[in-house]
Amino acid sequence: MNLWELLNAPAIIKVALFFGVWGLVWLPIAIATAKALNWHPPQPLKEEQKPFFLASLYLIVPWIVGYLCQVENLSFSSYGWFWQISTGISVVIGLSVAILCLVVLLTIEWILGWINWQPQPPLKLTTSPKSSNNIFSAVCSLLSILLLGLWISGTEELVFRGFVHYHLQQDYTVVIAATITSLIFALTHLIWNIQETIPQLPGLWLMGMVLTLACLYDQGLGLAIGLHAGLIWGITSVQTLGTLTYTRRVPQWVTGIADQPLAGGMGITMLLMLAGLFWTVYNLG
Repeated sequence: MNLWELLNAPAIIKVALFFGVWGLVWLPIAIATAKALNWHPPQPLKEEQKPFFLASLYLIVPWIVGYLCQVENLSFSSYGWFWQISTGISVVIGLSVAILCLVVLLTIEWILGWINWQPQPPLKLTTSPKSSNNIFSAVCSLLSILLLGLWISGTEELVFRGFVHYHLQQDYTVVIAATITSLIFALTHLIWNIQETIPQLPGLWLMGMVLTLACLYDQGLGLAIGLHAGLIWGITSVQTLGTLTYTRRVPQWVTGIADQPLAGGMGITMLLMLAGLFWTVYNLG
């Protein structure tokens, strides 16, 4: 396929080629990373190993997208990425909405006796000299998780709600493009842990639809990045700064299979409420 044929290829072909190129470019880096970490497939990937693979995979995204922008005479703004103050405001709003939703969700589950949360020592205020150091350590952990969440969400939103959705929308309606994009978004998470991710696929697909609605309302990626980062930040912070346990007073499908919120009825309900909110404000606008 020459350059002219590529430019005029169906959107689904362009999307497939994008992921193919991304995978081929990443493959030698992934092999080197696996050797450095002494990881051998099909061994399950340990949590402490995942960030190294994630970094090697996501660091090459801007270069690939930037090259494709040059080929198609587009820019990052074509995909909804704007370097504007309003984008930063949208990110903050998205973060706030996501954190609020998680607080409401976990509070309801705690009141109903479905979960328990025990804070780690850094959050236990004491009069000892080490207290201030512990608090400082907790704040640093929160900031590092936030930065990681913003990086992950920014990269994934550029790829899925940006590049993929933009091209699919050239050939399909917004609804069909969003449906396909969200399906791809959900399925790509299988790369990390198939067994753990399969129960989350419906929730991940719905999350993708919610993020698409956020982009449509915001006319850019800012709000979606904030929402996505907020969900990552909130869930990871709760698990990092304390011990979250499920009491099993209700079936796992209610609170989340394998303790994953997106694999449970409560998490799905939260996403449906967010979808309803953005659908309403989008149509009213």
